[in-house]
Amino acid sequence: MAKKNNRVVGLVGIVSRMANWNADFSGHPKTISNGQIFGSDKAFKYSIKRYWEEEGHKVLYIRSYKMAAGKGKEADKLQPRSLDERYEELFGEKVSSSSSEVLTRLFQCIDVMNFGATFAVKEQNIGLAGAVQIGQGFNKWGRTSVEVQDILSPFRNSNEKSADKDATSIGKKTTVDEAHYIYPFSVNPKHYDHYLELPGMEEFEGYTEEAYEAFKQGALIGATMQNTNSKSGAENAFALFIEFKADVPAYMPNLDPYVSVRKNKDQTIYDLTAIESLLSDADDWIERVEVYVNPYAADVELAYPRANFFNIFTRKAIVREKQEMAIQR
Repeated sequence: MAKKNNRVVGLVGIVSRMANWNADFSGHPKTISNGQIFGSDKAFKYSIKRYWEEEGHKVLYIRSYKMAAGKGKEADKLQPRSLDERYEELFGEKVSSSSSEVLTRLFQCIDVMNFGATFAVKEQNIGLAGAVQIGQGFNKWGRTSVEVQDILSPFRNSNEKSADKDATSIGKKTTVDEAHYIYPFSVNPKHYDHYLELPGMEEFEGYTEEAYEAFKQGALIGATMQNTNSKSGAENAFALFIEFKADVPAYMPNLDPYVSVRKNKDQTIYDLTAIESLLSDADDWIERVEVYVNPYAADVELAYPRANFFNIFTRKAIVREKQEMAIQR
């Protein structure tokens, strides 16, 4: 594996149509105190981790289940594994008292390598801030409406004590008509370098190109792949990856405040023109800029001359002429 040596910043846009990308505990889309809808970084990371798990990667921080042991009512009950049980499931061994051994195991998990970990189990108390940091994904579409649907269950509620106890029960499903969540992210490949010199960590290489590519692929497809009842209608709409040159200590602010969303008939326009001056000023530091977009339903406005555009689904290059896009064949 090759160690990664260049920083990356960027954006991921997720569109949600008649779906609920990230609900609070009441079932409504998450909002801040002023009512603005947002998606948490946890929702975004979860979609990526689900993708990784389906691809066969080791993923530690994701729910898994077991049948409970014991007697009586507790026997043979489905329950989530604890953190140490999940560790044992992945590695076939109990958590060691050696921190270097546990660190080595943790860094074998693709989610830990990218997002870090809090591992407080038995004799271990390890905190790893991730090389990949993801911000909150604020909805940039100003006309979003919350839709509440009544859903009739085919079953009655056996605990119901009212006069309607013999009737089937009614539930609710909450969605948004349309929302556009814009997530900022950054990748600092040197974040784990201080572990390289620790005793017992001689084989650890730090953050790798392979780990970054796994994050990139998950960021491009995770939302689209997560086709559950509430998430059906949420998909990856666009992504921006700004890769700096190796060993250049280049920094940029979170880019989501510089993004706006509008419509051109039925097409969604993600306006990134406010980022152009940032890119121009940092041009000497930049290795490449890649933009991925769903060209069938959206466009990204960005006039930076070194930006390369790709179809987010097929990964084919997109030729842009006079702000119109045609897939290069």
